Amino acid sequence: MIGWGLAALFVVMSALWAINVRIKNAAVVDFGWGGGFALLALLFFLTGDGYFPRKIFMLGMAGIWGIRLAGHLLFDRVLADKPEDGRYQEIRRQWKTNIDAKFFFFFHFQTILVVFLSAPFLLMSLNTAPHFSILEWAGLVLWAAALIGESVADQQLKKFKNNPANRGKTCKLGLWNYSRHPNYFFEWMIWVAYFIASLPSPYGWITIACPLIMLYILTRVTGIPITEAQALRSRGDEYREYQRTTSAFVPWFSK
Repeated sequence: MIGWGLAALFVVMSALWAINVRIKNAAVVDFGWGGGFALLALLFFLTGDGYFPRKIFMLGMAGIWGIRLAGHLLFDRVLADKPEDGRYQEIRRQWKTNIDAKFFFFFHFQTILVVFLSAPFLLMSLNTAPHFSILEWAGLVLWAAALIGESVADQQLKKFKNNPANRGKTCKLGLWNYSRHPNYFFEWMIWVAYFIASLPSPYGWITIACPLIMLYILTRVTGIPITEAQALRSRGDEYREYQRTTSAFVPWFSK
């Protein structure tokens, strides 16, 4: 199942890389990120021999979240009439030469990461226990709350950006008044929910690695650091004041 997942995602990410080469917009990889999880969830649903209602439960959690995220990123970063995301523009400036070849490996690093992080979906699809655990229901409740939070944060930011009067300003609307990255926080809570929901499955405890890896990525690698570096380049002192007064990750009252 893992081999088929790798093969399927390799094809998808290679196609997205080719599109990136043509349109010079590496943000298509973000669509592959969200859509890749939904694709693997469907594959595990079709090939896993676990309890059928649990497979539907798994497919719903992974599919709804993955498709929503992929669609949001596609329309916001690729199909929108605006330049390539500033993070990828900065990567191009830093790489300087052989950019397309380097992006090929960048895209397929995400292939490997998506397959690895899909462990909760794989284990749930193989769990044959003919009943649901209270941990699975708890995971579902947390997942639903986090999905709503992430969706609200995305819509608030989109509404702010779509107002021409806000050009060059920092969004402090709604959830963004309590966290500089509420979308990342709720994204992480979704991964905590997947861990909780997969705990009753055999070897489910190993999926603790998934929210821990996502926390590291969001707070130390491609999430907050790159996003804030771009914000400082474009908004300067206004964003520094936002950093001083507003929590970076966990929503909290501003200073």
